[in-house]
Amino acid sequence: MTEITLVIGNRNYSSWSLRAWLAARASGLDFAVELVPLGPPNRTVDLDAHSPSGRVPVLKQGEFRLWESLAIAEYLADLAPESGLWPADMHERALARAVANEMHAGFGALRDGLPMDLRADRPGTVWGDDVAADIRRIQEIWCECRARRPAGGPFLFGAFTIADAMYAPVVGRFRTYRVPVEGAARDYMDALWDWPAMAEWVGEARVEPWVIEDP
Repeated sequence: MTEITLVIGNRNYSSWSLRAWLAARASGLDFAVELVPLGPPNRTVDLDAHSPSGRVPVLKQGEFRLWESLAIAEYLADLAPESGLWPADMHERALARAVANEMHAGFGALRDGLPMDLRADRPGTVWGDDVAADIRRIQEIWCECRARRPAGGPFLFGAFTIADAMYAPVVGRFRTYRVPVEGAARDYMDALWDWPAMAEWVGEARVEPWVIEDP
């Protein structure tokens, strides 16, 4: 197989890069990483050379280019069907896609109001009703998924899937801004935060030299 390269942004800030990278790790496939520092004055590479969208992440495999995190995760699932990036059961797989796409297409208030910054600790941050509504809905999703799979593993559908990759940056946001989370939602947060691949990403984010003043 032609070598896969994943072009990512700063680990501390790039939530979409985190999603694609976690899916790549969970796929079990070998891949290289190319990091492009984002945000002034850090950006040193024209992303248009990697992707028509001018954004990260981008998967490169020979002459093939694929941008957009969920598309990358789907491609990895096709390359490594034995990895379980989607649940095997048809109904569970459909639900996993539903909650992954809800994250992909929604929760704009949360993204804008609580941007990802894994190095930061921001207790006392005040957010509006729209952000609070997003927080409630996300916790509903986590608790509903976990209630369906109480003994199948600690993640949304038991074993780690693309759905978990999609919500991983939210776990970081909830920790940074000290969002109150209890019960099954807290257990899920802790399991994902402690997952070795997630811990590796966070560890590398904390030692990056780049700072974006307004992420």
